[in-house]
Amino acid sequence: MNATVVGTRPAASVFTNSGGRRRHSQSGAEPAVRTLVECAVDDPDRDSVIGTPEREVRAFRSFFAGFHEDPAALLETTFEKTAAYDEMFVFHGIRLESHCEHGIVPTKDKAHTGYLPADCVVGIVKLARLVELFGNRMEIQEALTSQLADSILDAQEPRGVGVVIEAAQQCMTSRGTRMPGVNMVTSRMLGLLRDDRTTRREFLSMIGSRRRTPHAC
Repeated sequence: MNATVVGTRPAASVFTNSGGRRRHSQSGAEPAVRTLVECAVDDPDRDSVIGTPEREVRAFRSFFAGFHEDPAALLETTFEKTAAYDEMFVFHGIRLESHCEHGIVPTKDKAHTGYLPADCVVGIVKLARLVELFGNRMEIQEALTSQLADSILDAQEPRGVGVVIEAAQQCMTSRGTRMPGVNMVTSRMLGLLRDDRTTRREFLSMIGSRRRTPHAC
């Protein structure tokens, strides 16, 4: 995606993409990482660390590439629904890696999505890519869950959508309270999956969540 310089004078480090988000050049961001290394009481000029700022900025670009992708464009290609199939589509256990915006620590997530088609369906690869796209953003799990469900609803206008995400939050497991083994479960139900208990129960049963009570978004 093309970047344009902010302000009246060319700036070496601060840019904005077409969505209006500020972003820094590689060379402009590296000093910030060097400062963080110093804050960790380490020597940024140590042989094995001197290249860390450059590597970390490249890693950030990869981790948060989803900010520069459009979920609507990803789902714009649909297929006519097969007339003989009028039941729920469920995608179980999609691997999802994301970063919490509060501490920028990684989370190991598992996403389950399902929808009741109306007139069209979307390719299964596209739904997996949608999960990856939102995972490549810096945000809390509740927002990630809602955005996934809302994007599917907007793109296809199905009769119902369900999204459940299970995640181990490393801000709890590796720092702070240090409570390993704790998972956070969030859900977003729309249309018939919100309004019809039987349909919702079918979806939760298909993803193996009959005994769980997800935190609804």
